[in-house]
Amino acid sequence: MKGPPRDSDSPGFRDAARWYASKDRPKPVRDRFAKLARLRELGVEPYGHAFDRSHDLRSAFAAFEEAEAATDGAADGATDGATDGGDPRELGGVRVAGRILSYRDLGGSAFAHIGDRDGRLQIHFRRNVLGDEGSALMDLLDLGDWVGVEGTVFRTRRGEVTVRAESLHLLTKTLRPLPFGKEEVAEDGRRVVHSGFRDPASRYRQRYADLAVNPEVREVFRIRARVVTELRRWLDARDFLEVETPILQPLYGGALARPFSTYHHRLDRKMFLRIADELYLKRLIVGNLDRVYEIGHDFRNEGIDRTHNPEFTMLELYSAFADYEDVMELTETMLGDVAREVMGTTRFEYDGTVVDLAAPWTRVRWDEAFSEATGLDPRRAEEEDLRALAKETGRADADDLSRVQLLDTLFSDRVEGRITDPVFVYGHPIEMSPLAKPMRGEPEFAERFEVIVCGFELVNAFSELNDPADQWNRFAAQQRLREAGDQEAMEIDEDYVRALEYGLPPTGGFGLGVDRLVMLFTGQTSIRDVVLFPILRPEEGRS
Repeated sequence: MKGPPRDSDSPGFRDAARWYASKDRPKPVRDRFAKLARLRELGVEPYGHAFDRSHDLRSAFAAFEEAEAATDGAADGATDGATDGGDPRELGGVRVAGRILSYRDLGGSAFAHIGDRDGRLQIHFRRNVLGDEGSALMDLLDLGDWVGVEGTVFRTRRGEVTVRAESLHLLTKTLRPLPFGKEEVAEDGRRVVHSGFRDPASRYRQRYADLAVNPEVREVFRIRARVVTELRRWLDARDFLEVETPILQPLYGGALARPFSTYHHRLDRKMFLRIADELYLKRLIVGNLDRVYEIGHDFRNEGIDRTHNPEFTMLELYSAFADYEDVMELTETMLGDVAREVMGTTRFEYDGTVVDLAAPWTRVRWDEAFSEATGLDPRRAEEEDLRALAKETGRADADDLSRVQLLDTLFSDRVEGRITDPVFVYGHPIEMSPLAKPMRGEPEFAERFEVIVCGFELVNAFSELNDPADQWNRFAAQQRLREAGDQEAMEIDEDYVRALEYGLPPTGGFGLGVDRLVMLFTGQTSIRDVVLFPILRPEEGRS
């Protein structure tokens, strides 16, 4: 359902309170808004200010257990109600805050659970302790509200660590119920939550609610943060310099992809969101920064599927005096080390298959894998034969694809899906690799590799082309493809060729899809599950 009227003369525009109280809003929202109004009548500000915590919930739990363990010969735990205090195993003066996850009113008292980023803790409220104001506040609480509590931590007779509340502070009143799921305790004592928020589109669109009710989703993004941190630490320790290159560019390049475009009014020129970091990073190698990397967002105006989102995160690195074989060794070492550091293992279960990132990885020639899967020699196959095979594979757009696109499509459709453990597929046709050096002794192929794992590309890498005349010719060939209708082909980047004329030393470089690496580590089969806010179709209406 749509929001308040946007007409500045309408009552709804001038007074959102009328809208929240109107029948246009769902009944739970109207009921909570009425409680909010009652709170203000009682002099309670429903959107509080800072609350000085002594502990987060996990550390409060740990501090109590430490104090409890240090007390030898203490009496058994208290009852499910509050005690008279003084128990040496209790921990006083604790100030904690969190979102209300459960609430059970027993009349003169109530039990609740609150949760924060990492923890969950039971709270015991007694009306005679909190007084009239606190008791009134208890009656106006809802699941999802943020509260602060000051009190003493103890263990109930049933063994649950609990805070006996001595004061209660409302920090934020929620107007919309969170989609909490059903909670139960398994036979082994584990707490199991069956989420009520499982529709993927709703979860991606309302990631804030998804994170609030699904702890396992929060864990995915904690792992993602650790992956990025560990990649950075690994490279920094090996004297790579982290840099930042332009996202908004006058000319895009570094990959075969369609860009997003925009317009700079002051400069009166069309601009593009970058599709890759590569050409700027190699300019820095020319400038004697001989080991550089960047972790950043790239943007490609392409389709959306389980491994593609138009905005995605790449790690690109470039090392002078190296070639693609050096980068192979760096790749398998780095990813194995990062896996062990972040996940404690190199073995993962992904989509029903066990994958091992431990080195060494298998190496396979691109042309041999292509021929085995298709029965065609990629060097000599006629374009129409490639097109016919693509149609047979089910590509409805086969008539619109160039030769290069057909080779890439057929390899992806016929070969990649069969690969599980990481494989270095190397020696791509030179026509598919406009920024890579020709292979020594076989100039029709490139010194290039891709890492394929679990059916998708994880890494793309080259011995970087550093011959400016050859690079100009490659750009010109790309320009002809573009003029023939290939919207993913590159344009001629004259400034980059000028940089090569100043001298790019022999260089090895690669690009790693960070989102896909996180998918592998966490067992997520859609890139949308590792991107906090993926690109989606427009929302039809707001309820």
